[in-house]
Amino acid sequence: MLKGAFELLAAMDRTRGAGLTRLSVESGLPKATAYRLLEQLIGLGAVERYADGYRIGSRMFQFGNGWQPHPELRATAAEPARRLAAVTGAAVGIAVLRHDQTLVLDWAPGATAPFTALRNRSAWPWYTAAGKVLAAAPEYRFPPSSVPASWPREGRAIRESGVAVDREILTPGVCSVAAALYDASGTPVASLFAATAPAHRPERLADVVRRTSAAISARL
Repeated sequence: MLKGAFELLAAMDRTRGAGLTRLSVESGLPKATAYRLLEQLIGLGAVERYADGYRIGSRMFQFGNGWQPHPELRATAAEPARRLAAVTGAAVGIAVLRHDQTLVLDWAPGATAPFTALRNRSAWPWYTAAGKVLAAAPEYRFPPSSVPASWPREGRAIRESGVAVDREILTPGVCSVAAALYDASGTPVASLFAATAPAHRPERLADVVRRTSAAISARL
C-alpha cells in the first residue's frame, strides 16, 4: 500500500491535481484502491480534496521544505547567500540535482535581478548552471539516453573553471552562474547560483560566486 500511495502522489504531481478516474489511470491502481488510499492520505494531511479532484496537501509541503542533502546546508549558506545578493544585486540561491532535475531549496532576491518569473518554479531542467555544475562531477551518472553529445567537453570545461553558466535557458532576461558546494569529504552536495540580467554579464560574477561557495564549503 505504501508504494501505491507514492504512485498516487506522483500522479498528482504530474497532473497538478486530478479526479479519481484520472489518478487511477495515471497511477496504475484500481479505482477502488486509489479511492481508499486517497481517503487515508486526506486523513493524514498529505492530500486535499477540491471540487475538481485531489491535490497534494500542505503537510507534504511542510515535509518537503524541511529536506536538505546536508544537515547544516541551509543554516550555513543563508547568510553568505544573503550577502552575495546584497553586494551583487543578483538573486542568489541554493540548489541540488536529483533525478536530472535542478531543485531550488532556498533563494535570496537581489536588488536588480529579474528573478520574479522564476520564484514559483522549484524544479528546473538539469542543464541550468546550478544543475550543470553538479552534473559535471565525475561521480554523477546520467540515464544513458539523456547525455547530450556535447556534454563531455562542456563538463570538462566546468570542472576546470569551477563554475557553470547558462544564458536565458529558463526564461528570457535571466542568466546565471553557479559553483558547487562540498561537504567535508569533498563530495558536491549542492550548488550556489547567482541569477542576473544578460546585460550584467553573468561571467563577471564567476569569481565572487566561486569564492562564496568555497567559504560555505569550508564551514560544511
